[in-house]
Order: sequence, then structure tokens, then C-alpha cells
Amino acid sequence: MIQLSDEQRTQWAIDGYLHLKGVIDPDEVKFLSAELDRIRAVPGYEPAPGDLPRGHYKWSPGALDQDVEGFMDRRDLLSYGKPFIDLVDRPHVFDLIVDIMGPYLLHSMSQAIVRASTDQFPGYTHTDGGEALRRIRVTETSLPLAMKAMYLLSDVTGQDSGNFTVFPGSHMRPFPENAEEYLNPHAPGAVQLGGKAGDCYLFAHSLWHGPAPNHSGAARKTLLYNYCQMFVRWYDHAFPADVLEQCTPRQRRLLGDLGYDFRPGSYFYAPTDQKEVIAATPAIA
Repeated sequence: MIQLSDEQRTQWAIDGYLHLKGVIDPDEVKFLSAELDRIRAVPGYEPAPGDLPRGHYKWSPGALDQDVEGFMDRRDLLSYGKPFIDLVDRPHVFDLIVDIMGPYLLHSMSQAIVRASTDQFPGYTHTDGGEALRRIRVTETSLPLAMKAMYLLSDVTGQDSGNFTVFPGSHMRPFPENAEEYLNPHAPGAVQLGGKAGDCYLFAHSLWHGPAPNHSGAARKTLLYNYCQMFVRWYDHAFPADVLEQCTPRQRRLLGDLGYDFRPGSYFYAPTDQKEVIAATPAIA
């Protein structure tokens, strides 16, 4: 498995994120973008403003906005087909995730977000894992509790184009200093990142991040895949048999299949073949 370069390792420790360029080729970008248009119209887990608290999703007949340039926030993508399953251990990207987190990890969440071009959305920033996990940070030499891979399916150029916005270094300290002050994409220290369709960002759960407003005139499409240490739990529900049947042994392990039925101690103490399974060369399911 490939590993971080010295430069990448330093940037991860200091800034809390990495920008990987061109990890998805243009034809696959086009295909995945069309898949997001397709799943918009089919049932799935979507936010329910006014019905459920922020951050909670319910089963819905489809996205609230059926315009392919409109907002969509779809969770639990693996049930929509093998292309989404195969992003769980995307070659090269997954190698770096393992180098950062170690081999005792799970895939914990998948999400597709389309940020519409609109004057109604001001953007926002947050940390992953809710209010409690926000206050749990690790040292420069510790493995992260959780991290994400964010794949761009749209070019993002200029400012306020739905940019992935970060506060570099915020993963390592209490931030903001006043807990009553909520940061935004235009606050001092915010960096709006650009990128090309096919690029990927890796970032720590505790990094303050979020979307800038999108005034570009075009929607910004992204895919997010979250990973956590095995003793943590996944965001999404247990994966159905028809998803697991399409997975390689490594993908099954990342989805929580330990090769045996649950018993006390599972996920805290890994199977003896964990390192070998995670390091295995991807194979056809």
C-alpha cells in the first residue's frame, strides 16, 4: 500500500487536511454525477427540516428538490450500486487513509451532497460527530478517531462557489475560543479551497469545515465517505445482505463483517487477520 509523502504527513499534522488531485478520471466523474441525478428521484434517507433535528435523516420518497441543479443531501449510498460500494476502498485514496488511521478501522458513513447555486444559503462550518466528539481531539502523534474522504464531482473555482472551507489547524485546539460564537465561511482564518472534478480532500473529524455559499451559477456535487476506528460505531445502519453480497472481503470487513457473529469484545479486539484483510490487493467481488 502506498503511504503519505513527508510533505503530506507534515500538512496533515499541521493543517488537518490533504488535497489529492485527479483520483477519479473524467469518465467516472461523469458517470457518478449522472448517478446522483438518478438517485435523486428514488427513495432514500434525506434530511427532514422541521420534522427531525438537524443531522438526522428519515426515509423519504426522494429528494425534496427534483431539479438536478437543486439541493440534495442523500445518505447511505452503498445500496444504490457497486460503483458506490467500490469507493469505500478506492485505490490510492484508501491506502493513505490506512496510513493515517491504521488498519483497525471501519467505513462509517456515505453521503452525496449537491449544493445549489442560490442567494438563500449563507454557508456554515462545523465539526463531524456531533457536539461531544467536537471536544475530543488527539495529539500530533495519535491516530485520528475519524476522518472523511470528500470527492469532488464538479469543478470549484473562485470564491463562494460552494467551496469546501476549512480552518487549518483547528483540529488540534479548542476552536472557536468562545463556544457561543459559531464560525462561518467568511470568518477570519477561513480558507475556501478550490479543486477540479475528480479531486479528493481528506480531513480529520475535528477540523472545522463546511460549505461556502454557492453563487457560481452551477451546482456543486460531492461524495463523502467517513471512516472511524473500530471501537467507534458507524453513522449509517447495518448494511443489508444484498450490499454485502457485492463486496470484496476487504469491503465486507470495512462494513463491519468480522467473519463471525457478534460476541462480547467484538470491534474492540480485532480479528487476527485484520491487517492482512485491510492490506489485501482489491479484487473483484
